[in-house]
Amino acid sequence: MTSGDAMTPWLTVIGIGEDGFAGLGRKARRALLDAQIVTGAPRHLSMLPARLRARREPWPRPFDVAHVANWRGTPVCVLASGDPMLFGVGATLARHIPAGEMHVIGAPSSLSLAAARLGWALQDVQPVSLVGRSLATLNAHLRDGARLLVLSRDGASPAEVAAMLCANGFGDTLMSVFESLGGAGEHRIDATAQQWGGREVEALNLIALTCRVDANGRSLALSVGLPDDAFLNDGQLTKRDVRAVTLSRLEPHPGALLWDVGAGCGSIGIEWMRSHPTCRAIAIESSPERQAFIAHNRDALGVPGLQLVAGRAPDALQGLPAPDAIFIGGGVTVPGVLDACWSSLRPGGRLVANAVTLQSEAVLVEWRERHGGTLTRLAISEVQPLGGFDTWRAALPITLWDVTRPRVSADGAGS
Repeated sequence: MTSGDAMTPWLTVIGIGEDGFAGLGRKARRALLDAQIVTGAPRHLSMLPARLRARREPWPRPFDVAHVANWRGTPVCVLASGDPMLFGVGATLARHIPAGEMHVIGAPSSLSLAAARLGWALQDVQPVSLVGRSLATLNAHLRDGARLLVLSRDGASPAEVAAMLCANGFGDTLMSVFESLGGAGEHRIDATAQQWGGREVEALNLIALTCRVDANGRSLALSVGLPDDAFLNDGQLTKRDVRAVTLSRLEPHPGALLWDVGAGCGSIGIEWMRSHPTCRAIAIESSPERQAFIAHNRDALGVPGLQLVAGRAPDALQGLPAPDAIFIGGGVTVPGVLDACWSSLRPGGRLVANAVTLQSEAVLVEWRERHGGTLTRLAISEVQPLGGFDTWRAALPITLWDVTRPRVSADGAGS
């Protein structure tokens, strides 16, 4: 085979439901009959008939893609639950094995089956996986009226979800828990989160939620600029209106990484990650008390994946992955901070820095003269009481510098 030839697919990823081998189509059965090796979870391997000649290999623990990649060129079948490309091993394998070497034969996912049972339009439902993820991930999606399909970790997951819903003021949420979807033992349990208690179910289950906020709950908006009291803080917080403007200048986009330098209570990094499920953020903060605020807030607001780096810039920035965007909420006068951030920012990346003092503003003016960008003055006033009347009280004005690092062309010149 020459280097320009496409390799014949040697790997077939097969989605298998609770109806087992009998529920597979002709192509999937043919692939299993032709395979030399079949790998998957022991539960899936046990569904296969004895007449298959392929060697059966259970998944290694912990799972490693090399377990499959080492068989390259050998006819291999991988068994997965339902649709392998939806929170499944097929998507994991596709990140490491060229598409031309892999053939995927999907089955209806548990999400599809649950939506069909409930009469829900699947495109209007938010899927959430708790498999290998923190329960706090669910917090990002709790809004009054939202419909969620939650992939459970185990039989205790529904009780854990119900307890969390009640703790967050969503005790009136309707829960439909499906056991063994698509199999002979399929069973459905309906209850509100308040009614669920500590009941355990079969390990293989899916939770459907119709979120309902109760009198003590709070349904946070999808827009940026959450209320200030949504964050546990000591006053070191980018206030709501300034935060909304700052995030609009940072321009979050899917998969992008943000450095939140001098993160305070973590509000910018948290809202960055809430803007899209694939957005990533690293919060750099030197104060132990504020680090505790960040750890609390990231879970409470549903982004437990926010990375916390304990330390002070610029030293704490060494060795971190290159960011697509950087926010500096304080510390622009610290020697080396802006230099380290600018040199680390990816070409085409965004940097936003806020200043309150004249000294920090002077630094931003100097950097704008060197690198361009936009300077904006934000002056916000709110009505507050004055005796028996009301008057405007002005907050300290904020100077905001936002700039895009030039992309580098083929000849090395900035574009």
